[in-house]
Amino acid sequence: MADTMATDVAPRETAARLRHLRTSPTKIRPVLKLITGKDVLSARDTLRLCERGAADDVGKLLDSAIANAEHNDNVPEDELFITRAFADEGPIQKRWRPRARGRGTQIRKRTSHITIVVARFEDEELERRRQREAAAGGPARRRPTRRRTPKAEPEHEHEHDHEHDQDEEAAPAKKPSKRSTAKKAGDEATPAKSTAKKSTAKKSTAKKSTAKKSTAKKSTAKKSTAKKSTAKKSAAKKPAAADEDQKDA
Repeated sequence: MADTMATDVAPRETAARLRHLRTSPTKIRPVLKLITGKDVLSARDTLRLCERGAADDVGKLLDSAIANAEHNDNVPEDELFITRAFADEGPIQKRWRPRARGRGTQIRKRTSHITIVVARFEDEELERRRQREAAAGGPARRRPTRRRTPKAEPEHEHEHDHEHDQDEEAAPAKKPSKRSTAKKAGDEATPAKSTAKKSTAKKSTAKKSTAKKSTAKKSTAKKSTAKKSTAKKSAAKKPAAADEDQKDA
């Protein structure tokens, strides 16, 4: 958690402090030595290219210190430099690890408190730096704006005739007419489809009626053949019965 404070050592000095960071101070101090005494822009570039793990936390703390200077003291970013940067030792968390033969060894998890103090360059130093940049031919550093203001859209000059606008407005009105004609064509096509469906239905009913008639004829033919066969059987039985009566007489 970053806690910001303003130091009373010198005017126009602003500090930012990060407390209880879970990193050893011996790992943070080499990173702080790289940026001490540098201006803010070069310090940011150094931390961005630094390969140590503590460089990210130090970079965030540096951004907090710069924001405090801009908001509280109204000092622009390009006029700031890092006067002091140090890391103090915080509380140590003690843990235990089991080892061989039933022994236990102590583990110390160290924490640190980091402080970064930024201040404004003197007027003479600022003038000297500006002259050096001008002699080098590079562009003078400008104050970077953190909040981007929305760009105003340039007014469009209407040089074309407004008659084309009327044509464009009238053009979309013609499209629904095509749709309506398509709908009408579809409506006209629907009665033809309904008549086709009716004709197919009539054909299917005619086929069914012919099939029924053919089945009725077949059934009547079968009945007639069955009657004939029964009549032949009865006629064959009657002569046999007459022969038996003659034998008895």
